[in-house]
Amino acid sequence: MNKYSIDLTLMPTTLDLWHVYLMAAVLVLALILIIVLLSMVIGMARRANKAPAEVTKTVEVAAEPEVKIVEKIIEVEKIVQAPAPEPIVLKESTPDAALQLLGLLQKEARFIDFIKEDVSAYDDADIGIAARVVHEGCNKAINDYFTLETVRTDPEGSKVTLAKGFNASEVRLTGNIVGKAPFTGTLIHKGWKVTNIRLPKLTENHDASIIAAAEVEL
Repeated sequence: MNKYSIDLTLMPTTLDLWHVYLMAAVLVLALILIIVLLSMVIGMARRANKAPAEVTKTVEVAAEPEVKIVEKIIEVEKIVQAPAPEPIVLKESTPDAALQLLGLLQKEARFIDFIKEDVSAYDDADIGIAARVVHEGCNKAINDYFTLETVRTDPEGSKVTLAKGFNASEVRLTGNIVGKAPFTGTLIHKGWKVTNIRLPKLTENHDASIIAAAEVEL
């Protein structure tokens, strides 16, 4: 048997300085181990508490740009939408004035009789004589009840310039229309406009649709 064998079951019977240092070292190591374990547990607990708050913040930050995008889309839609066009109001006119004018042309120039006559049976000379009578009568009726003026005072065939914003109801453009006003072209027709109307007043029971009454000789 080896004389240096150690019996681990034996308890020390004396407590010297070496044993005191050994016990102190063991206590210090145990204390350090406990502190480390407590630090780890506390750190894990803090991380677990911070995790939900960070997720909430992330969701809020992500939601904010979506709201802004929706607002921008709504603003673009408002800009793109064009204003509704104004409704076109049509004027309602009674036929009495037009019927009255036909009656005056018939009275002064036999206008309806002339245009309803079959002129194919007459030669040019006879038609010319009848047309002269109708022309004189129509000219009298127009001059008696209407005042006419030309739209343009420039001589026909002269060069005219239409400035920007010209009245399109008074001047009609023809030919090669390119670009925007001002336009320069040749005056083909002066145009006509009525400046005064003097149609006679009708009685309440007058039937304007009767252009010319039938005639019966007794």
